[in-house]
Amino acid sequence: MKLTPLLLLIPLLSGAALADPQCTQADKSKWMSEADVQQQIKAMGYDIKKFKATKTGCYEIYGWDKEKRKVEIYFDPTDLKKVKEEIDE
Repeated sequence: MKLTPLLLLIPLLSGAALADPQCTQADKSKWMSEADVQQQIKAMGYDIKKFKATKTGCYEIYGWDKEKRKVEIYFDPTDLKKVKEEIDE
């Protein structure tokens, strides 16, 4: 069986599409605390199911917004700016 070069690129392309965004390169000492961030995110009206720090310098949540839609959001941990948001309608 002979694989074409294009077929060999498919895993690389799909991995790049699924990669987390880069939020910050700031040292972790400059990050807001996880507890404070979670409290502020909840105050914004989000219900957090899962919260984590990513390898790409983000705080990421899975949960629901005010309209009870599923969301996946990446925040910059230094200023809580939304870097990427996906809403599952």
